[in-house]
Amino acid sequence: MEHKKVWFITGASKGFGLSMVRQLLNAGHYVAATSRNLDELVKAVGARTANFLPLQVNLTDEDSVCKAIHTTYQTFKRINVVINNAGYGIGGSIEELTDQETRQSFDVNVFGTLNVIRSVMPYLREQKSGHIINISSIAGIAGGTGWSIYSATKFAVIGFSEVLAQDVKAFGIKVTVVAPGAFRTSFLTQESLVMTKNPISEYADVREMHSRYIKMDGNQAGDPDKASAAIIQIGQEENPPLYLLLGSDAYDRAMKKLELLDKEFRVNEDLSKAMDYNG
Repeated sequence: MEHKKVWFITGASKGFGLSMVRQLLNAGHYVAATSRNLDELVKAVGARTANFLPLQVNLTDEDSVCKAIHTTYQTFKRINVVINNAGYGIGGSIEELTDQETRQSFDVNVFGTLNVIRSVMPYLREQKSGHIINISSIAGIAGGTGWSIYSATKFAVIGFSEVLAQDVKAFGIKVTVVAPGAFRTSFLTQESLVMTKNPISEYADVREMHSRYIKMDGNQAGDPDKASAAIIQIGQEENPPLYLLLGSDAYDRAMKKLELLDKEFRVNEDLSKAMDYNG
């Protein structure tokens, strides 16, 4: 056990989460994996073993998360890598998405991740080690038409990950935020993607963009097993990066966003710098 890590992974019954669990178990690591549906997780991976701890967790319930983290620590006596992978997509303009739909998205994609971090930090601080990997999206760097709220949740994950890395550095804890592009997972299926129930006909560009994405399902360029292997690799590095882009599409979109920011910031450079008192 000394040479193998203990991994805690949310959203493990499908997509990146499931791929990572399988690869880690095949490599002999210890894995605690969560899902809203325990039967689905066990069916996909298998029953509990000495190396595998399946957990049914509601990430929006802080008590449920705390119990899962405690059970993991009691079972394996340490937690080395935490991967906040759970989340879902939501499509629609701000006007089309209800307050309830919007808040539910933030509850899962943002506050669920914060619940895990808040619950695991006491254990990692006591260990004086650990690595927190938060799965965001390229939409959290360069958002697209029709995905305003989804992009907002993923921007939030990037924002708090950047500061979290600074806050926990003194404890020997590392943080990485991952921004994947389009991968051939179940993300574009009904089980992982919610569309507004109140479409407004005037938003023609939004409908067109959603149609393009739905048609992409099953034909995305990215290989999820390769992405999962890359995340696992980062999780084993002594000095992991703060940011990790996954997919050529994610890399290209991020670089275009950098160019856009540089251009936009410099346009009003003189005005920006003219705000100080003259005295």
